Amino acid sequence: MQVTVENTGPLERKLRVEVPEEKIATEVQNRLQTLSRTTRIQGFRPGKAPMKVIEKKYANQVRREVIGEVVQSSFYEALTQENLRPAGRPTIDPMKAEQGGGLVYTATFEVYPEIKQLPAEKLKIEKPVCDISDADVEKMIDTVRKQRSELQSVDRVAREGDTLTIDFKGSMDDQPFDGGEASDFSIELGSKRFIAGFEEGLIGARAGEERSLDLVFPEDYPKAELAGKKVNFAVTVKAVNEPVLPALDDEFFASIGVKEGGLEAFKSEIRQNMEREIEQTLFNQIKTRVLESLHAANKVDLPRALVRQEAERLNEQLRKNLKMRGIDTDGKGNNEAEIESLTPQAEKNVSLQLLITDLIKTHEIKAEPAKLRQLIEKVAAGYQDPTEVINWYYSDKQRLAEVEALALEDEVVSWILSRAKVSEKQISFDDLMNKGQTETN
Repeated sequence: MQVTVENTGPLERKLRVEVPEEKIATEVQNRLQTLSRTTRIQGFRPGKAPMKVIEKKYANQVRREVIGEVVQSSFYEALTQENLRPAGRPTIDPMKAEQGGGLVYTATFEVYPEIKQLPAEKLKIEKPVCDISDADVEKMIDTVRKQRSELQSVDRVAREGDTLTIDFKGSMDDQPFDGGEASDFSIELGSKRFIAGFEEGLIGARAGEERSLDLVFPEDYPKAELAGKKVNFAVTVKAVNEPVLPALDDEFFASIGVKEGGLEAFKSEIRQNMEREIEQTLFNQIKTRVLESLHAANKVDLPRALVRQEAERLNEQLRKNLKMRGIDTDGKGNNEAEIESLTPQAEKNVSLQLLITDLIKTHEIKAEPAKLRQLIEKVAAGYQDPTEVINWYYSDKQRLAEVEALALEDEVVSWILSRAKVSEKQISFDDLMNKGQTETN
């Protein structure tokens, strides 16, 4: 077998493979011999048909099968011989495969890039740090009380923080639109869960009052038929309710698991919960900054096939998220405009995947079993039966591999942090959590 390689681009390679006729003919003859012993031919006893009859009936079919298999096996043999690692599927172009002429074909594909990274010691990373103050604890206590508040009907005008019971009917150009109507709907004024102007338009209303709200859906609204459109909502306020906060007493403390110690024990529990929360949020933010720094410092040639594959994955993920929110995406397929809009993010993801993989391989970074267990336990802690979830992960190789990939990524982040030039920046609890939510969404 003869193999030649042509560089047709920074990452594109054209492989020309020549397989001698002898190899193909030998395999064809072996298979025809097998067929002659097992195939029934009309007019002959089983296994007694002359080889010429077998060849006339099956030779072309068998040759096509053999050539298909030889192309596949010789391609991977050629890759090994030339030390090439393809990224994505090759395009195979048969040039010659006639009887007696052997097989000649070309395979065009992209290879993974050679990566030369800037040393981690030259990366500059700003690391956020956060200390929880007594004021932060008091504010969190107020939040917990609001979450456990009870609504009480009041005879006054509505104000921010109240929860209203309403009926509403939406119309566009005097015609109702899908999802624009509801009865006995609860809405908290100031929650910003509705489009701009809806909640604000109900401040000052009383039970029994009707209001007409002329509003505009945002340009980026998920339902394309409503995005940027002017609409009217006819709203009837049926009840105005204000939240009544629970008293800070032993009954309230016990309801959230603090059986003894009173107010001080309750505050201590709140602080510990906040510390656990900021630990993960801080790491997520630090991880984001490390990966941003890694990406910005290293330019990588990207295989187009991998970028396309990642863009399609992101698009599919987006469709699933929209479907979970009740937005129909069936029948749309992979819209090229959508794929193109996701390409910059796909390029960044592929670049980071290549850089992280290179660091893992070059520096033999490993995820210890204890680290893997720790990650799984964190996930399982949010379920009713953590032990069952832990066992499920360890019984499913694919799920375990996904967690191992995350653990490896975390180890790479820690490895970079231990070598990079790291400076610290103090950040408040509110800013940390608000930023953390923004980056998560």
